Amino acid sequence: MSLKILGAGFGRTGTLSLKFALDQLGFGPCHHMYEVRQSQQQVDWWHAAAMGQKLDWDAVFTGFQSQVDWPGSVYWKELSAHFSDAKVILTDRDPDAWYDSISKTILPASERGRHEDPDPLNRKASEMMYHISLQGIFEGRLGDRDYAIKRMLDHRQEVIDTIDADRLLVFGVGDGWEPLCDFLGVPVPDQAFPRGNSVAEFLARKPYLTRNTSI
Repeated sequence: MSLKILGAGFGRTGTLSLKFALDQLGFGPCHHMYEVRQSQQQVDWWHAAAMGQKLDWDAVFTGFQSQVDWPGSVYWKELSAHFSDAKVILTDRDPDAWYDSISKTILPASERGRHEDPDPLNRKASEMMYHISLQGIFEGRLGDRDYAIKRMLDHRQEVIDTIDADRLLVFGVGDGWEPLCDFLGVPVPDQAFPRGNSVAEFLARKPYLTRNTSI
């Protein structure tokens, strides 16, 4: 099995909702950060990537038909070249709403989770995200709102400028089923488009984030 769909969007742009949608449309299993956190092998692989090691992409994505979210989307250039027949979806979101969300979730989870999460597997996953995302993508400046939003918008434009237009869908989860299904060539389901991973749901999974903090 080879990846048919690649997600190039940043975390907190609706990636879990897109994962649910792709699973429902028959493009699952979909690789997402939550799959990574449930697998020692996946965490080990991505931690190695965070430390600068090259990965065997075919091994990493064995059994998956699609990929969205960090850490995979950090490597969208490498993956779009390696899986050259895969379509690319760039999840998109209002930049201010995105930053409001990420500053309450991934930012504290990556900073505090590597020390405070009671699960050692999750601590290692948070350590990986700290290096790949906070220190890699955002150069340690995710706490700087203006810088982070500019980095998000620059990333968006780079993907649009790099991926052929007929291979790329820029997609907001508020767009619903129609543009996604048209892009993938599948029928539109009669159910509502799935939603998941609100700030409240994210924090409920990580109770250490609401201790001794105003978040």
